[in-house]
Amino acid sequence: MPRIGVETERRQSLVKAAIEVIGRTGSLDVPVKDIARKAGMSPALAFHYFGDKDEIITATMRHLLRELTAEFARGLAGRTDPLARVEAVIEASFAASQFDRNTVAAWLVFYVHAFQAKGAARLLAIYSARLDSNLRHALRGLFDDAKAERVAAGLAALIDGLYVRHALRRSGPDRNRAIALCLDYLQAQCRAPN
Repeated sequence: MPRIGVETERRQSLVKAAIEVIGRTGSLDVPVKDIARKAGMSPALAFHYFGDKDEIITATMRHLLRELTAEFARGLAGRTDPLARVEAVIEASFAASQFDRNTVAAWLVFYVHAFQAKGAARLLAIYSARLDSNLRHALRGLFDDAKAERVAAGLAALIDGLYVRHALRRSGPDRNRAIALCLDYLQAQCRAPN
């Protein structure tokens, strides 16, 4: 009789393996057998749990979104000051769970995949809307609605752009520098007239 939770553990192993294999290769053009091998199981078992490679990719994107959502929730918990809430969203965007080299590379591959797959496009739209909503909500405590929208758009673009720039570095991403650049932009916007 199989252990309770084995399926969940194996699915998680496949998702984590997908992040590593996709991140390492920088492409979705990886065979399921490579993902399965990294997870320590057969390709047949991977297909049993997910059906096809597209389902593995979608599950991996969902996993990353859940992790990011949890980072946002942890960062925002107990913070009521608008500036502290914006800082929390920025810090959560560059949390260690999201900003390691393989995860950053996997995110970039998923962006490209979204051009071809409606499911991936929908998940990236959810990510984008969640980031914008968290930023706008906090920024409305600092600025009028119009400026809050502009600053939120600028911060979201800066966050996404820093992911791209850091993915291209051989040394890997620098989380603290990325956070500092976003905070510099925020402080400049706080000093600027409406």
